[in-house]
Amino acid sequence: MSLNPIRPWRSIERRKSRKIMVGNVPVGGDAPISVQTMTNTDTTDVKATLDQIIRAADVGADIVRVSTPDADSTRALKEICAESPVPIVADIHFHYKRAIEAAEAGAACLRINPGNIGDAKRVREVVKAAKDHGCSIRIGVNAGSLERHLLEKYGEPCPEAMVESALDHIKLLEDNDFHEFKISCKASDVFLAAAAYQSLAEATDAPIHLGITEAGGLTSGTVKSAVGMGNLLWSGIGDTLRVSLSADPVEEVKVGFEILKGLGLRTRGVQIISCPSCARQGFDVIKTVERLEERLEHIKTPMSLSIIGCVVNGPGEALMTDLGFTGGGAGSGMVYMAGKQSHKMSNDQMVEHIVELVENRAAELEAQEDAAE
Repeated sequence: MSLNPIRPWRSIERRKSRKIMVGNVPVGGDAPISVQTMTNTDTTDVKATLDQIIRAADVGADIVRVSTPDADSTRALKEICAESPVPIVADIHFHYKRAIEAAEAGAACLRINPGNIGDAKRVREVVKAAKDHGCSIRIGVNAGSLERHLLEKYGEPCPEAMVESALDHIKLLEDNDFHEFKISCKASDVFLAAAAYQSLAEATDAPIHLGITEAGGLTSGTVKSAVGMGNLLWSGIGDTLRVSLSADPVEEVKVGFEILKGLGLRTRGVQIISCPSCARQGFDVIKTVERLEERLEHIKTPMSLSIIGCVVNGPGEALMTDLGFTGGGAGSGMVYMAGKQSHKMSNDQMVEHIVELVENRAAELEAQEDAAE
């Protein structure tokens, strides 16, 4: 267990939403906030797509979305869904037959805009396919692709237009007695997205999928996503999320988890607390943290680790983490375990030693969980 208990001043009361299933992953209700990403391979290249899905799953992706723009893609989707370690969301735009084919191929969820699928008959056919094959649906509203009549009504993309679009799409599904859906209303503008999501959260009890769409590259997109989604998550809004980056999908998953871990909403893996370093550092903090992040990426057990360069803040941070290392002098530092001083370790051996300690502690915690079950 972590040494950081949830205190009243740092707890978040999540919005009450109904729960749906995306394959075997619960979304909404009291379920953990799930992290999603999307492949950027050619879907017809089954091996490349599966390799990317597996890499994303290895770093924690709960759900992965795959684009299915044509019949060749939905044919490939059958093998992808059968071999994927996580539920697959089929990304559908305009072609209602692709949605039906994706459901038949084993997709756990269909990402659609019901209003773009076609007339009421086509919506009914898609809903029937979803029901017949146990699919959920994500209604995906985007500020960049709002319906023409809403743009004419409001003059520009705005929160009111986005929420009206979302509610219109919800009605299309509910009129067909379909309720296994989640909904998003994304925008690349942080203010627009946040305002739309806040209004949407008040208008429906459907699970909400968060995202700042087309957020940008790894650094800029991470910042925009953390600001926009962090604000919403802090206020209790959001049941699943995707960080949209012009980067490797694996990075999207890592950033998504870091956002949730920063707010205490998910605790997967090692959370490293480290200083920015200065002239007081007893070892190279930046390179050490880089090495530890890489070496500990495989750890799934929740754990906190402090890596602090000197004794100014090091001992205090170590008191609040499961494991810690604080720089000292003469080429060595102090190892802390469970908030207490344990033993000294030389700087040149500390990375290997900390990795060993973390792996051993993870194994102990996993064994305790297995015994409790």
